[in-house]
Amino acid sequence: MNSDSDLQIAGDILEVPHLLQAPREHPATVAEFAGLARSVAADRSQWEHLVRYDATSRWYHRLRTGPGYEVWLLSWVPGQGSGQHDHGPSSGVLTVLDGTLTEHTARGTRALTAGAQRVFAPGYVHEVVNDALEPAVSLHIYYPGLTEMPMHTPHCEARAVPGPVTA
Repeated sequence: MNSDSDLQIAGDILEVPHLLQAPREHPATVAEFAGLARSVAADRSQWEHLVRYDATSRWYHRLRTGPGYEVWLLSWVPGQGSGQHDHGPSSGVLTVLDGTLTEHTARGTRALTAGAQRVFAPGYVHEVVNDALEPAVSLHIYYPGLTEMPMHTPHCEARAVPGPVTA
């Protein structure tokens, strides 16, 4: 009698070469891009010596590239921000390496401390600001590589002004 319960695996299934996937040299999924960012964050020797702080503008350095993607290192002194923007056709992973950054979106505000990650799709509008008292460093991975960063004007919220009610 054959049934699903009659199936037995003989030997070590990991020895069956056609069932194993070869490790990829470059990330191809969201999870792999987030994993790449975490591994770079964990190895300070890859980035710490490169960081510069500029009081006049955000500092940035392209750390590496791969097929279709770019990895950027940014530093933020207190008060510096990105302005409200999106990343055109690129998806991305933002990882805070040091310090605290604040992300503002239409859905609210979120403090991002060292180790925090944000994954976003094309068209995701946000503003990132260092409103802490210490500098911050972040890692940004874009796929495809960043070709545009359209700026957005903040929307003014309509506020009701109390006044007399007339009939």
